[in-house]
Amino acid sequence: MKIDNVAAARPQTGLDAADVVYAEQVEGGLSRLMAVFASTFPKAVGPVRSARESDLELLRQFDEPTLAFSGAQHKLLPLIDKAPLHPQLPGKVPDAWYRGNDKAAPHNLYLRPQRLVGDAPGDAALSTGFRFGSAPAGGTPETSRTVKFPSARFTFTWSAERKRWTVAMDGTPTVTTEGTSVAPATVVIQYVKVRSSTYHDVLGKNTPYTESVGSGTATVLRDGRAYDADWNRSEASRGTDFTTPDGAPMNFARGQVWVVFAKA
Repeated sequence: MKIDNVAAARPQTGLDAADVVYAEQVEGGLSRLMAVFASTFPKAVGPVRSARESDLELLRQFDEPTLAFSGAQHKLLPLIDKAPLHPQLPGKVPDAWYRGNDKAAPHNLYLRPQRLVGDAPGDAALSTGFRFGSAPAGGTPETSRTVKFPSARFTFTWSAERKRWTVAMDGTPTVTTEGTSVAPATVVIQYVKVRSSTYHDVLGKNTPYTESVGSGTATVLRDGRAYDADWNRSEASRGTDFTTPDGAPMNFARGQVWVVFAKA
């Protein structure tokens, strides 16, 4: 699900229940989230916003996923229809979507995922390439790490008590509408190529394209430590493999994973 992430959209709903949250750059250097749900569905998720071209490449790693989004640039819609996924826009299943009263439009569109697709598919649907297990040797003690986009920033702070990384976006702690602090077990800062796409928003600002296929470096935060890593995704239909500098698999801590696509 594409999740709105400007100040007017916060606090979000259901974000703490996602298995994976991808943070990507959009027009004007702002950020938007792609939240992936497989193991469980919350009662509601949102605010839901529009898709981008690079989402199609990112989602190819999953087996015909359902993509819930509020719309897209009209020239992009045919590509979404041809992609190996199930696009879901408001209106197809009317009782699955609703407008909340807590925020102004367009930041108030929410989805009841179970009404849209039924039961959650389970962990086996997460064909991300991620491996979970014991931490590798080494690493550097880390208490906080900030990733900056041109007009957005993410700060992850280690909580030894919770054994999780608390999230702050643009300087504000990320707490859901239910009052739950969003705190992943693993944070991946993945350095990728971010280039201009052929699309623009209604104001004429170019839409960035985040290349998630290829290879590069990453920083993995887990267990209060930072680890250098390499990433490789040889083709769009494969997940992303993360390895330590010596080539061993890079294990993640079990729990929610955040992947922040930072410009290399």
